[in-house]
Amino acid sequence: MQIKAGINWLQSILPILIGTAVYAFGLHYFIIPNRLMEGGITGVALLINYIFHVPLSITTLIINIPLFIAAWKIFGRESMIYTITGTLSLTFFLWVMERLIVSGWIVPFRTEQDYFLVTAYAGLTLGVGLGIVFRYGGTTGGTDIIARIVQKWKGWSIGQIILLFDAIVIGSAFFFIPKEQILYTFVAVFITSKVIDIVIEGAYAAHAFTIISDHADQLVSIITSQTDRGATLIPAYGGYSKTPKNMVYCVVYRQEMKRLKDLIRTVDPRAFIIINEVHDVLGEGFKPE
Repeated sequence: MQIKAGINWLQSILPILIGTAVYAFGLHYFIIPNRLMEGGITGVALLINYIFHVPLSITTLIINIPLFIAAWKIFGRESMIYTITGTLSLTFFLWVMERLIVSGWIVPFRTEQDYFLVTAYAGLTLGVGLGIVFRYGGTTGGTDIIARIVQKWKGWSIGQIILLFDAIVIGSAFFFIPKEQILYTFVAVFITSKVIDIVIEGAYAAHAFTIISDHADQLVSIITSQTDRGATLIPAYGGYSKTPKNMVYCVVYRQEMKRLKDLIRTVDPRAFIIINEVHDVLGEGFKPE
């Protein structure tokens, strides 16, 4: 059992490591040499790098430490483990890229003629990296932690909080970076978001779970207590067994899909799960009506 648990853990962690490595490569190879921007905490770290020349690896770690502490107290250890893994691995690979560039093993791609090409490849690389991280249940910390804290405090949707924070960070860069780079940054952010959706296998922000199980009450209890999402019990009638039972219906963001699948399997490994892509979600915890 210990070997199987170790293999399962490695299968969850390894893709997050690969994703953060790709993301760190994109930042150092395309973004920094062409003085482009990013949203979130990474954008703040980039801005500090451009103004004060502080390495990204140091700034990212320093900013995330107090966020880790706050989120650990609010959400608990279990929900933070993949976030901490993603953030620490990103910090490590940023440091590795800095060493490789200083030693001359990697020469960043810099251009003063075709910024659109750089923008396209930056968006593609960052999107692939973040898409892999999100697909396997991880995050890179920063804005994700802030969004979850604000959502719990104010009830705003995670998507709105992240968008607002990104707009503030990128907007503040107008005072330090030429307008052309900022405008190209918006193109890169757009491409990144689309590539993330493709990597995660779906262009939608949310997915609906319909769960058929003999342990529906337990599933509702664990979903509401460990994911901050609501769940609905729907009366049903077994076509084969001819017995009444309940189905569980729940909607989550794409970053929460893997965690929800894992929770379901811990309660009922034989549960029948139907996952549908959702075009739009209005209501508490999602987009307000």
